[in-house]
Amino acid sequence: MTITIKDQAGITAMRTACRLAAQVLDAIAPHVKPGITTLEIDRLCAEAMARQGTRSATIGYQPQGYPPYPGHVCTSVNHVICHGIPSDKKLKKGDIVNVDVTVVTPEGWYGDTSRMFEIGECSIAARRLCALTYEAMWLGIEQTRPGAHLGDIGYAIQQFIEGHGLSVVREFCGHGIGRNFHEDPQVLHYGKPGTGVELEPGMIFTIEPMVNAGRRDIKSLADGWTIVTRDHSLSAQWEHTIAVTPTGYEVLSISPSMPSVPTFVKGFRPPMLAPA
Repeated sequence: MTITIKDQAGITAMRTACRLAAQVLDAIAPHVKPGITTLEIDRLCAEAMARQGTRSATIGYQPQGYPPYPGHVCTSVNHVICHGIPSDKKLKKGDIVNVDVTVVTPEGWYGDTSRMFEIGECSIAARRLCALTYEAMWLGIEQTRPGAHLGDIGYAIQQFIEGHGLSVVREFCGHGIGRNFHEDPQVLHYGKPGTGVELEPGMIFTIEPMVNAGRRDIKSLADGWTIVTRDHSLSAQWEHTIAVTPTGYEVLSISPSMPSVPTFVKGFRPPMLAPA
């Protein structure tokens, strides 16, 4: 495992990249409502990226053994856990959708974040799933500080989620990020406290728990990308990119219209944000 420690210039560049990714989500938020297709969401995201001078990291992305990914973003609806491919199917009232945005700046830095959207009036179960997944992400973020371990993050998320009768997907995880889309370390959303890599200032990685309302078992569809819940239960995901600082953490993927931080969060320090 080779973890790239970012210097101050790298952290500054990542702060910009992640803020731009979050601003793409801000830009599309007013449009994500009943009747829109995920293909239209993809187009709106691509247009927002073009306006800010970034490009999509996902379109054409092709890890070994995968076909090229065809979307500018991932749009995962209802029982789709991750990597949902944009399509011409319209969203309807009661749906939930995760929009996962990764941009690349002209300087070659990657910014990554995702957000859940509730389409119209959703069921109590769907709203609860989205809210608890959001809180779980922040519980993981709150463990981030020098001297802590990646296992502390995973443990906090797993205990909270399973304590509410939900399940954590184990096949996909957070990741280091910088001048590459995916870097070391892998950030599991389950684990044991005091285990795994010890955190140190300059590490940058995503925390992005995927949580199922039913069992944690997954299934891969024939398109080679889309991952769904095997029992067809709802799934939710939130994602922030985090930098480890000398005294704790900094959330890099912030924006003016990001959802409110939970009241239990103590370590978050909102910076002065530039307008979108």
